[in-house]
This record gives sequence, C-alpha cells and structure tokens, in this order.
Amino acid sequence: MSVRSAARRYAGVLFDVVQKQGDLARAEQELNAFVALVEGHQELQTVLAHPAISALKKRDLVGKILDTSGDLSGEVRRLLLMLAERDRLGSIGEVARAFTARLMAHRKVMDAEIVTARALPGSQREALTKALSQAVGADVRLQESVDPSIMGGIVARVGSVVYDASLTRQLEKMRRQLLAPV
Repeated sequence: MSVRSAARRYAGVLFDVVQKQGDLARAEQELNAFVALVEGHQELQTVLAHPAISALKKRDLVGKILDTSGDLSGEVRRLLLMLAERDRLGSIGEVARAFTARLMAHRKVMDAEIVTARALPGSQREALTKALSQAVGADVRLQESVDPSIMGGIVARVGSVVYDASLTRQLEKMRRQLLAPV
C-alpha cells in the first residue's frame, strides 16, 4: 500500500470517529500543530524516521511530547500513538493533508488555483470567486499566482478541472486554425 493511500485511510478513520464524537476543526488544528512541531525540529524528524530506533521507543517519545503539549483530543492522540507504534510517523504530513481534504469536501469547500498576468483587484477577485463557486457547486478558496507569460486572461484549476482563458491559449488556438489545411 502506498504512503498516500495509507494516509487517506488513517485520515478517513479519524474523520469518521471525530465526526461522530468530537470537533472536526479542532482535530484538524491539532494534526497540523503536530506536523508543524515535527517539521520544525530536525532532530525530532531524524529520530522519528530512524529505522534503528524501535517503534516502541518512538511511541514513548510521542507520548511524552503529547503529555507536555497540553489539552489534546483523545482521537488525535490515539492516532498519533498508533502511527508511532506502526512506525508510520513519516507519513503524518500526508495524513494531515488528507484529513484537511476530507474536511473541506465535507464542508463543500474547494481550493482553486488561479494564474493571471497581473494581480487581480479585490472586486474582480470576488466576482471570480463567486463565478467559480457557482460553476463547481461549492465554496471556493482562491490561491492566486501571477505569471506574466500568459499575457492576459486567466487560468483556473479547481480540483481536476482546468479553465484556460489565457490570451496565450487563445492565440495558440487561432494559430492552429490559421495553419490548418482547408
């Protein structure tokens, strides 16, 4: 089983348990806080990833970290300890991303990546957000980037769908039409 599919399974089980018994937003925040803690300490990353250190010792270390971290939901705590026992803490970042994706789908929220030739003013950004939300039937969160090479227009990626209304793309379509045999 791949790391990504295992992470989705762990995240899915956590989501189902927390949805019935707890606070989904809190679980997401706690997972992301643990990921940030691990990613912020190179020595901790090394210890948790080192194959010569037993899973039991890693579990004990994670338990001590969780004991000092304050109030943590039981579901997230059990998941982190289980990942340590199974020596799968290297995939905790992927688990957190999969949990966030599942939570966003549950809330009917999608991320949209947009590329424009220059930064959009606020009114255009709001109109674009509204139009994309209507097109996909979910609330959309924009992640913007600027790429002057598209010359004008916009390229939007929402999920696996790409809307390419860039000037570069339009010019390319015109060029192909002009060069096509009659």
